[in-house]
This record gives sequence, structure tokens and C-alpha cells, in this order.
Amino acid sequence: MSQTARRLYELLEPICMVTFSAPECNEELAALGHRTYWDGYFASRAAPLGRVPAEVVHAAFYSFAQGEAARHIPGAWETIPPEASLAARLRGSAASLRRIVGAERAESAGLARAADLTARAATHAPMEGRVMYAAMRALPVPSDPVERLWHCATMLREHRADGHIAALVGAGVGGTEAHVLSALAQGIHPPESFGRIHHLPRQRLTAVMDGLRSRGLVDAEGRFTQEGRETKRRIEALTDDLAAAPYETLSPAEVDELTGCLEPLTATVVAAGSR
Repeated sequence: MSQTARRLYELLEPICMVTFSAPECNEELAALGHRTYWDGYFASRAAPLGRVPAEVVHAAFYSFAQGEAARHIPGAWETIPPEASLAARLRGSAASLRRIVGAERAESAGLARAADLTARAATHAPMEGRVMYAAMRALPVPSDPVERLWHCATMLREHRADGHIAALVGAGVGGTEAHVLSALAQGIHPPESFGRIHHLPRQRLTAVMDGLRSRGLVDAEGRFTQEGRETKRRIEALTDDLAAAPYETLSPAEVDELTGCLEPLTATVVAAGSR
């Protein structure tokens, strides 16, 4: 099942990523009054949690540097209710997906079937220890097939992310450290240039790299050591294992059917630039 989880992650992730890579979601959030992309990001992604303090958002998101959540939460909710940001995220993401795949495919039986199977998987996994996933499970599943596919794919993304955080915590890898390991796994060097962390203070990045060196995960030049590469491999393998539970509700034939329905959809989305 871990191989199934990895393959479906590869197929569903680009569908989720239209939220961040296509313009419609950001336009919807800006129209509400969010001043910046990150205001909209934090407000809409954290909205399923309710009006929790920044410390809770920081803990649930895990990978952001200390203080980043607090720059947006609760400020982004002071004049814009979380529910409005959540609805805007759904509208914008579904609009992007509908535009990218085209009207004919958006209304096809294949997309509707993919949405139904994805929804069944997304609503049949244990919630214990899965904070972001549980928050999204509490939301109604949309009836429109395109909205349902995006919503349930995103629910599975949060389920996987919750498990990934558990794997990182178990490995003793912090959020910023996780970005360094991901950058190196993608062939980015120096890893401090990675887009998710390059803006952090130089002193902070130096401390992170020094900590990874002291544990033998990166070498003097900031590249993977053998132990670092193996640590990253173990984290990813455990993440796949922990992401398998939703798909156990589907039969092998249904997994194959879902894969077949998603492959042309995802290929179209990836070709449009959502990776």
C-alpha cells in the first residue's frame, strides 16, 4: 500500500497545487481584501482549524520558521472571516482546475469517477494524530465534481502532511531543516537558496546548517552525507507508509480505476505548469 500511496500522491499533488501555481485562488483571496499572497495562504489554509492562535497554526504547519505564522494569524482574520477565506480558496482552486482541464473534461464521467473514488479514500482514514486532516474532514464535501476532486485531493494532501510531520519529528528533523533536506534531494545547492527558506536571516540559516553538520547529515560544503541521504530516504518511506490508510478502503480494481482516471487529468495539469 505504500507504493499505492506514493503513486496517488504523485497524481493528486498537481491537482492540489493549482491553489498555489495558478492565479484564480490568489485573485479570489485578494478580492476579499487580503493584502498579500501569504495573508491569503495562512488565512485560507488554517481556516478549517477555526480561530486558533498563531502558535497552533505554527505547530500544525510545522515547516515555517518561528514567527512567520504570527505575521498573518490572527491579523488576516480580523476583518475577513475564516469561512470567507475558506470558500474563496475552494472557488479559486476549482476555477483553476476547471480552466486547465477544459470544459469537456471537467464535465466528463472520468473526472466525476475520480472525484468519487478520491472522496471515498479521503473520508475513510483514521483521524487520530492528524490535526489538519481532521479539520478538513469536518468540512462538508462539495457536490460539484471538480470542487469535490480538488477538496478531497487536498484533504489527502493534509493527511499525508500530518504523517510527514510525524516522520520528521521522529527523525529529529525540524521544519527549516526539512526544507534543507528537500532542497538537497532536488539537487539544489546551496540549499540555503531554496525558495522556501532563502528569505530567512543569514544567522538563522547558518545555525540550521551548522546543526545538520554537527549531526552528520550534511558535509562541510553543505551537501548530503551518506547518513543525511539515508535519513531523508527513511523519512520519505515512513511518510508513504503513513499515507496508505485512506486507500485501504478501495479495492485493487478501484485503485487501478482511480489511477487510470487521474493520469490524463494530472498530465494536463502538469503540462500547464502545476507540479
